[in-house]
Amino acid sequence: MKIFVEKDYEAMSKKAAEIFIEAIKEKPNIILGLATGSTPIGLYKELIRAHKEEGLDFSKVTTFNLDEYIGLSPDHPSSYEYFMREELFNHINIPRENIHIPDGLAENIEEYCKKYDEMIDKAGGIDIQLLGVGENGHIAFNEPDESLSLGTTIVELTENTIEVNSRFFQSVEEVPRTAISMGIGSILKAKKIVLLANGKRKAPVIKKLLSTDRVSTKFPVSFLLLHPDVTVIVDEEAYNG
Repeated sequence: MKIFVEKDYEAMSKKAAEIFIEAIKEKPNIILGLATGSTPIGLYKELIRAHKEEGLDFSKVTTFNLDEYIGLSPDHPSSYEYFMREELFNHINIPRENIHIPDGLAENIEEYCKKYDEMIDKAGGIDIQLLGVGENGHIAFNEPDESLSLGTTIVELTENTIEVNSRFFQSVEEVPRTAISMGIGSILKAKKIVLLANGKRKAPVIKKLLSTDRVSTKFPVSFLLLHPDVTVIVDEEAYNG
């Protein structure tokens, strides 16, 4: 596990962008696993800047997002598809057919989850998976539990996650209680993983991750310790608390 401690959020975002920009240049048809939430916004801004100012080409890039709320339409302002369009896809030259985000309105969600993993495998597998981490150690929507799913699955969101994510909705009552999420196994299949964390609120989870030598379903991010190529990029606040 490689660890980079950057001065602040902007520096963290630029460091992460360097990894993704270099990877896209080296492999124009790269398969990227992408994340939502406030943490990767700075990275996405850097990718947009590189596209507009340096001609970074996304025309052959394929993306798969980690998760999506069940029951939200793609045009709902709080859906992850809407987020990705606003924060990245509308500003780069990636073909619409190359973008994959879980369908929260699929008729048969369980069957759809299986197909989502099959789509990733058929594309050749994810080259770089971007991750954030929740204050309770969740990655994607894999919440602390007695057991964790290997493949993409339906997840019940914890009250903590619902409360944290309510900032993206009009009220906590509007936050969906279920979501589609890549499973731990799906995430660990990625060839490379880049985990970002910033701010004092993430300091306890980062400290725990970097000090443990055990994996636990009660601390899902710990499963990254099993992966051979993980890069953790944090700001000083997340590292030092």
